[in-house]
Amino acid sequence: MNKLFKKRTSNFLIQLIALSVLLFGIHTYLNFHFTKGVILFFPLWHIYMFHLVTVIIIYTIINYRESVGKTEVFNAFILGMLLKMILTVVFLLPWILSKPEQKGYDLANFFIPYFIFLAFEVYSVTRILQKK
Repeated sequence: MNKLFKKRTSNFLIQLIALSVLLFGIHTYLNFHFTKGVILFFPLWHIYMFHLVTVIIIYTIINYRESVGKTEVFNAFILGMLLKMILTVVFLLPWILSKPEQKGYDLANFFIPYFIFLAFEVYSVTRILQKK
């Protein structure tokens, strides 16, 4: 494997895990204090594992393609985002089909971290693309 690929991947993983732990801690704290008595459909760790796995897969594919000299990195990124949106719908499908009573809490628990992870992912991929 390319040394640049390994270095970028390890740096990205360290930053992503630090972001995830910090965000999970804040999210757990806020849920503990503001959603007492509310039964949430998905546990927080399920949501964070989904986000972690999808971000790692997309970033690793983009990083690998760029490190082997492929020039179609942007197209792969857009395809990865489309796949991530489809996986999001599949992940949320049991919740949608259950006709939940408390829609706001579950939506906020999923989509606030979703957009934070998406912003981090876009920032990280943009750094790869700018180095050319």
